[in-house]
Amino acid sequence: MIAGTETPKATILVVDDDPALLKVVAMRLSKDGYAAIPVESGAEALARLDVSNVDLVLTDLRMTGMDGLALFDEVARRHAGLPVIIMTAHGNVPDAVTATRRGVFAFVQKPFEAAAMLAEVERALASSGFVAGADEAWRAEIVTRSPAMAALLREAKLVAGTDASVLIHGKSGTGKELLARALHRASARAGGPFIAVNCGAMPEQLLESELFGHVKGAFTGAARDHDGLFRAADGGTLLLDEIGDMPLSLQVKLLRAVQERRVRPVGAVQDLAVDVRLITATHRDLEAEVRAGRFREDLYYRVNVVTLGLPTLAERREDIPVLATRFLRGVASRYGRPVRGFSPDSMELLMAAPWPGNVRQLHNAIEKAVALCTEPIVPTALMERILATPVEPLTSLDTAKQAFERDYVVQLLKQTRGNVTEAARLAQRNRSEFYALLRRHSLDPKQFKDTDR
Repeated sequence: MIAGTETPKATILVVDDDPALLKVVAMRLSKDGYAAIPVESGAEALARLDVSNVDLVLTDLRMTGMDGLALFDEVARRHAGLPVIIMTAHGNVPDAVTATRRGVFAFVQKPFEAAAMLAEVERALASSGFVAGADEAWRAEIVTRSPAMAALLREAKLVAGTDASVLIHGKSGTGKELLARALHRASARAGGPFIAVNCGAMPEQLLESELFGHVKGAFTGAARDHDGLFRAADGGTLLLDEIGDMPLSLQVKLLRAVQERRVRPVGAVQDLAVDVRLITATHRDLEAEVRAGRFREDLYYRVNVVTLGLPTLAERREDIPVLATRFLRGVASRYGRPVRGFSPDSMELLMAAPWPGNVRQLHNAIEKAVALCTEPIVPTALMERILATPVEPLTSLDTAKQAFERDYVVQLLKQTRGNVTEAARLAQRNRSEFYALLRRHSLDPKQFKDTDR
């Protein structure tokens, strides 16, 4: 590996059968702060991928033996979600179209300006969910290439700079606590404690004592004073997960704590000041809970200054390959298992599955598959966990693909407000191909002209 900065921005596998050019490209990447791994053939590149953590592959197109497109096909099969950029001195429009249709991230012609190459490298890393540098470290645990998640994270970064109370709404398993931790890291309170408690996991008396503390002798078993989580989180952030499950009697006391920034331990006669940033999370519709009388309206408006809504995994399917690959690497490393990627059928199955348990269910499926496989993961290793909590019976793979394709096109049209040129660009398809998609699914872009973003 060519030495770069002490903490490389990313690790890039550079593949070219021209040793001189390979050295130049690797040195340029190293100079810009990347860790470059130079290899001279596609076969050597695949061998290095099996033993090295690589964030991007930068390969020549025309090489002796395995060419760049053949290498991409193998990378896509073994390491789904790993971005590939192809370089060539022989490139033309048909080559570029072929490459991008097959899923290659970018196609750059040699000789190229170093700045242009580095710009493509940065774009590819950003699209794959790679996070580098202090500016993005706050959301390092949240891996995504989804436009919906990108918009949510931009909003989260803005609100993190304030002390406003945030309500995170999302289905079970979507990553509400991860987002809360990211908000904390991006805030001025990052140096203080972050404490999370699940309000639905404790009986009422225990939850009150855990939140607000108690004094010695306040109840049977209270052998000493207990500070409580509000005071433990002083100067930092307190996450109340599943706040919709909190009993009404405790909601009154919580409202007072939020309004006055003071808590009274169970059995105490005096209030104590606390300085806490409150984040709440729930899978419930709190407005419906307010109408039903199960959640206080005044508390709802106190905790819901800003709402951040997490999409389900089915609404961010473009994240499935990169999430699955990250989970695979982490679990395989932890278990010491030599599992290398997913078979093509396995990735198709992951992309088409309904995922009612969201990201948590995906992680569980990958963990079980790693325990069962030593070669690339096959569909039979995934089926039990995918079918464990179905919302509805699985359709055929072709039907699922059609449904995903239609949903993807609809989301593109919503995002671009019916602008076919822009939607085709985002989909990396030409206008003719995109119009064919519209006809296939009987979609009229005019219907999306006035759709709210």
